[in-house]
Amino acid sequence: MTTAGGARIAGSVLATLGAAALGAFAWGALVERNRFTVRRDSVPVLDPAARPVTVLHLSDLHMAPWQTAKQEWIRSLTDYEPDLVVLTGDLLGHERGLEGVQRALEPFHGIPGVFVHGSNDYFAPAAKNPFRYLMAGSSGDKESARLDTRSLDDFLESLGWLNLDNTARAMSINGSRLEFLGVNDAHRNWDRLDKLPGALDEMRENVGWQDDRDGPEPVTIGLTHAPYQRVLNSFVNHSADVIFAGHTHGGQVQVPGFGALVTNCDLPREYANGLHVWHHAFNAAYLEVSAGIGTSIYAPVRFACPPEAVVVTLTGDDFGYS
Repeated sequence: MTTAGGARIAGSVLATLGAAALGAFAWGALVERNRFTVRRDSVPVLDPAARPVTVLHLSDLHMAPWQTAKQEWIRSLTDYEPDLVVLTGDLLGHERGLEGVQRALEPFHGIPGVFVHGSNDYFAPAAKNPFRYLMAGSSGDKESARLDTRSLDDFLESLGWLNLDNTARAMSINGSRLEFLGVNDAHRNWDRLDKLPGALDEMRENVGWQDDRDGPEPVTIGLTHAPYQRVLNSFVNHSADVIFAGHTHGGQVQVPGFGALVTNCDLPREYANGLHVWHHAFNAAYLEVSAGIGTSIYAPVRFACPPEAVVVTLTGDDFGYS
């Protein structure tokens, strides 16, 4: 083969690879990030005779005011008739993101809900080198414009939803007793695991379930934005039955046959999204990690990892952990 012939072949290969890369980027930016999906799971944690509890898990909306298609899709999720809404943070994605969050979540008023925060509920997004994220994950050490977190909380609480940042609360749904514990964003080291024992004791004393021997055993549910192992282990130590988390975006970019490239925390890649069982110290809890609904406005791409809401049915068919 001549040198010229080899150069032509090499050029053709590079052109083909470039076209494939451009096509993948176009798909991820224009199609996949708007291909909203609903994933369904069933988690057997209730009393065997209990009525099911339908949980709508929403995470990582990263909402900007102009994202009307996303807002309308979230509004449509009321069709699933959830008994409980669980939010695991990073709802805001712009300095005016609250406008879109209000539009998206207003139809859920009156449905019980609980929430924790991610750092993007406090600080506006900033442009970052995406390759740095793929190599080491975002460090969470760069702060930008401060967002109106207080107004976000006021709105969520006006819906009747409970703030679980570094605290514990309780409610009854469909005859089941649910205990909740949560932490603020572990990615920023804002989780206060030391506060959980006292918060749980205070909650249990106030609710008085321990004095009522006729009711079902409470089910304990943990919430964290970022599923760092220290948080998951602490929740398991506090007898959590199921844990809800976000933050990972499911890797945001997945490679078929390999999965997520990163989780942006110390969670192993195989747990990047979906329902799993998290084992610690001879105990275990179901772990539901959402791939999230949005992306940063500075990295609007998903690949092999569409945006998702998760509908989780808590049931009384206790098959145990696997």
